[in-house]
Amino acid sequence: MENEDCYQKVTEPKYECLLFDVDDTIYPLSSGISAECTKNIIEYMMTKLGIEEREVPEMCAQLYKEYGTTMAGLRAIGYDFDYDDYHSFVHGRLPYEWLKPDHTLRSLLHSLPIRKVLFFDDSIRNLQSAKGMGVQTVWVGSSHRTEGVDYALESIHNMREALPELWDAEERSDVGYSEKPAIETYVRA
Repeated sequence: MENEDCYQKVTEPKYECLLFDVDDTIYPLSSGISAECTKNIIEYMMTKLGIEEREVPEMCAQLYKEYGTTMAGLRAIGYDFDYDDYHSFVHGRLPYEWLKPDHTLRSLLHSLPIRKVLFFDDSIRNLQSAKGMGVQTVWVGSSHRTEGVDYALESIHNMREALPELWDAEERSDVGYSEKPAIETYVRA
């Protein structure tokens, strides 16, 4: 067969997918993006929903605590607004240029031999929800494990040290990878 030599034996990876929360996990709190996002949420609540300025900070914190996000909380208590408009106002105006390339993280992610579901987040609530659905979890921002968390990383940059099994396959002789991402074929239409 023409493409027979393109394949090697591939063993089943431990994870098929890695899921990463973005804010305060992939990019640090020190970037200022999270604070800008909070400002935009507060401004949206006042200008688009007509909520009094003095009520917003406490309301915002309470909704986040009870519903996981301020947006979900606003919807749950009866505010009707367009999701796209909300996201455009809150996230579309963020100063993403403040985020600098993270070469260490890029190298870590590119060094994974197979994109193996493991969920990375900085929120215990999110991690415990994922754990309740059977997903393995990684708490980023603490080196101490807690209930509902499989792993804990002080920083996302500690991934290789804390989770060496993600890279184990590259050191095993019985694991191989396709030499080509696909086989070229032609279809006559």
